[in-house]
Amino acid sequence: MLDRRQLLGWAASSASTLWLPRSAWSQTRVDSNPFVLGVASGSPTHDSVVLWTRLVQGHSQAQASWGAEPVTVRWEVAHDAQFRRPVQSGQAQALPSLAHSVHVEVQGLEPDRWYHYRFMLGGAISTVGRTRTFPAPGAAANRLRLGYASCQHWEHGYYSAYRHMLGEQLDALMFLGDYIYEYAGSSKAVRSASGGTAVSLDDYRARYALYKTDSHLQAMHAACPWLLTWDDHEVQNDYAGEAPGNRGPEGIDFMARRTAAYQAYYEHMPLRAAALGRALNAVWGAHRELRLYDRVPFGRLATLHLLDDRQYRDPQACTKGGGPGSSTVNPAHCAALADPRRTLLGTAQERWLDQSLATGGGQWTVLGQQTVFGQRDFKPGDGVSVSNDGWDGYGAARTRVTEALQRHQVSNPVFLGGDVHSNWVGHVKADYARRDSAVVGVEFCGTSITSRGGTNEGMADTLEDNPHFVFADRERRGYGVAEFTPKQLSVTLRVVDDVTRADADVQTLAAFTVEQGRAEVHQA
Repeated sequence: MLDRRQLLGWAASSASTLWLPRSAWSQTRVDSNPFVLGVASGSPTHDSVVLWTRLVQGHSQAQASWGAEPVTVRWEVAHDAQFRRPVQSGQAQALPSLAHSVHVEVQGLEPDRWYHYRFMLGGAISTVGRTRTFPAPGAAANRLRLGYASCQHWEHGYYSAYRHMLGEQLDALMFLGDYIYEYAGSSKAVRSASGGTAVSLDDYRARYALYKTDSHLQAMHAACPWLLTWDDHEVQNDYAGEAPGNRGPEGIDFMARRTAAYQAYYEHMPLRAAALGRALNAVWGAHRELRLYDRVPFGRLATLHLLDDRQYRDPQACTKGGGPGSSTVNPAHCAALADPRRTLLGTAQERWLDQSLATGGGQWTVLGQQTVFGQRDFKPGDGVSVSNDGWDGYGAARTRVTEALQRHQVSNPVFLGGDVHSNWVGHVKADYARRDSAVVGVEFCGTSITSRGGTNEGMADTLEDNPHFVFADRERRGYGVAEFTPKQLSVTLRVVDDVTRADADVQTLAAFTVEQGRAEVHQA
C-alpha cells in the first residue's frame, strides 16, 4: 500500500490528461479485452464528470493485474454514441500502484447535457458509456430522476434489479453503501465468491473485480453517473471509525486493513483525486482518509448531500457482551446513548453539514446517507429497544441534524438511506420521544439489491409503535426511484420477484408523493 502522500500524488497524476505522442499508446500490445470490468462515470457537476475503468488481463482472469508498468489509455467524449460529434479526447495513465485503474476528470463540459464516452488501448475499445452534467447552480431545472440503491451481496442473488433499473431513465444513481461484502462463504449461496474474507489490498481488489464482472451492474454503471458513499462491508461488518467490527479474522491490524480497503474502494469507483486530499482537519495520524461527503447542486431544483456515517463515528455503545459491533439496546439501560459528545458523522463533517444547510440552495434538500434516520422501536408495547448501529445509537447527533434543519429553515428535506435490507418510509421528527413533535422532513430508506432481509411478521405492530413511519417491508429486494419536480416529489419502490433467479421480473411495491412545502408523505 502507498502512504497518503504517495497515493494522492499518483491519483492526481492518473486523473490528469496526458498529451502524449500517438506512439505512446498505439503500440501497446493487447492480447485480450482489457476492459472486462466495464466503464463508469461519477462525481458529476455542472461542467465536469469523472470517467473510470480498470485494466485487467484475460476474459476469465478479472483479478489479474496488467503488470508492473504504467499503461497509457486513450479516452474520448462525444455528443453521440457513434463518436461522430467529438467533444474532448485525451490520454491518461493506468498506474500499477492504483491497480491500473483510470480516473479521468473531464472539465469544461456544457451544463445539463448528456455525453457518451469510451476508452481505447491498442486495438481494444471499451463499452460506450453514457453520462451527464447537472444544471448549473441557480439555473432552472424541471425534473430530476434519481435512483437510490444499496447492499448488493454477490452470494445472495443476481443483479436483475439493475437490468430493470436501466429502463427507469435515471439522471443519476445514488449508491448508499455495501457495494461489496468483505466476507464470503454465505449459507445457501446463489453464486460463490472465492477468496474467503478480504483482509489485504489484493483481497479487496479481487472482491471488487468479481462484483464488477456482473453484466447488469456494468450496464447500469455505463447508463448514467453514480453518486457514491459506503457503509461497513466495504471494510468490515459493523466497524466504527478506528474501531474494528466483527465477522472477521482475529489478530489483524485493523487500521492497516481499513487503509487497504479504502485504497481499493478508490481504485474501483469514479471518484475525484481530491477525495484523497481534502481532509485537512482530520486527525488520523499516518492513516489515510477518503473523503466521500459532498454537496452537489442540481440547478435550483435540488441540492444533493452525500454523507459518510462510518469513517468518523464513535464506537457503538452498550453492545451485548461487551464485544465490537452492533446489537439491540434498551436506552433506559445505556446512558451512553444520550451522551451529547458522541457522534455518528464526526465533528468536521457535522460542522460542514451545518454550514451547507445554512447556505441553502435547491428547492429540495436531499440527504443521502447509509441507513434509517428515524427512530425504530422494536419492542412491542411498553419499553423501547433500538439498534445501536445507526442513528438510534447516536441520538444527540441525530438531534443536532434535525435542529440544524429547523434553525436554517431548510427547504423540503428528504432523507434517502439503505443498510437495513428493507423499505422504510416516513416522517422525520424533531423529537422522537414526543408523538406530537414537529415533522421536519421525510425519509425513504431503501431495501437491498440482493442482500437478504427478514419477514413481515409483526410488522403491523412495529408500525403501530412507530407511527412516524407510514410504510415498511422487509421481504422484497430492489431499488427506489425519486422524481423531483418544482411542485412534487414522487417516489416509487421497485422490487424483483426472486433475486435467486437471473431472469427475475420487477414490479412496483408502493408509490408515494410529497408536495413541495409540506413534509407529508402520501401513499399513491
